[in-house]
Amino acid sequence: MSCTHPTHSLALATAIALTSTAAYADGVVNLYSSRHYDTDERLYSDFEEATGITINRLEGKGDELITRIALEGRNSPADIFLTVDTSRLERAKNEGILQSIQSDILDARVPENLQDNENQWFGFSQRARIVFYDKTDVPNPPLDYLSLADPQYAGMVCHRSSSNVYSQTLLSAVIENHGPEKAKEWAEGVVLNFAREPIGGDTDQLRALVSGECDISISNTYYFARALRTDVDGLPKEALDNIGWIFPAQEAEGAHMNLSGGGVAAHAPNRENAILFLEYLSSDSAQKYFSAGNDEFPTVPGVELSPSVAQLGEFRADAVDLSNVAKNIPEAVKIFNDVGWY
Repeated sequence: MSCTHPTHSLALATAIALTSTAAYADGVVNLYSSRHYDTDERLYSDFEEATGITINRLEGKGDELITRIALEGRNSPADIFLTVDTSRLERAKNEGILQSIQSDILDARVPENLQDNENQWFGFSQRARIVFYDKTDVPNPPLDYLSLADPQYAGMVCHRSSSNVYSQTLLSAVIENHGPEKAKEWAEGVVLNFAREPIGGDTDQLRALVSGECDISISNTYYFARALRTDVDGLPKEALDNIGWIFPAQEAEGAHMNLSGGGVAAHAPNRENAILFLEYLSSDSAQKYFSAGNDEFPTVPGVELSPSVAQLGEFRADAVDLSNVAKNIPEAVKIFNDVGWY
């Protein structure tokens, strides 16, 4: 992602100063999170140390937590819902489990296209969904998403299943940027180019490049950046040298971004503490943890990238409003079913 944006420097201490100590309620904040990364522990411990507020965590899958909060209703102890992918954030909003909040800090720090237009959710880290390819077998890799449907790549492409939220959000972005007819045509072409039936996660798509099962795959950047930084089973360091990558659509809409973010629960018993925690997630220190700890891109412009992420190079991200993209999920699912992308 391009680093030419101006830096907004706002320390955690500033955020705390803008929130009165009376707002700390009982000194707790109850976090329902589907982020399952051990490296997030530093995010939580630093917040607790800086504020004296204890974070009580309940972890689970995103959809399951949405259902749980909805069933708990007004008696829910949830203060914050934290999850991965715009589609889940939008589903949480549609289920009525989030509330609108007013925060000058979040409005200033989080770019407008990476937050809900009614201030119910905010993005705090990003992953670019890009093209990876075998350098030996693919001398002319696809330079944009639409080219993945080009017949010259028949029998070469690996991708996740249509039930995966990353797949759904990518197609939803194609719908938003190119229209539903072009999106369906694209999905049909990609299916014709499959090297195998869609299986596995993003790391499995990268492993398929190493094994020779496919020559082109789509993955979120942080899976590959992690392999650059540390040992990942099936992705030996010597094999990574033969994997190239393309940030797609640099002459068009830009690279598609997946979002990790959260919002304040509709019946949060510790609402002000919850807002303070979200503001903390937009601080420079927390944004650096997202990059260094989990190989993600910060959402706040100008924050320093970790070496593994910076190694991927600069690029232009798709500036499409992710609230609009999320609204296309039902149509994306229908297209997947219609073209036989299972």
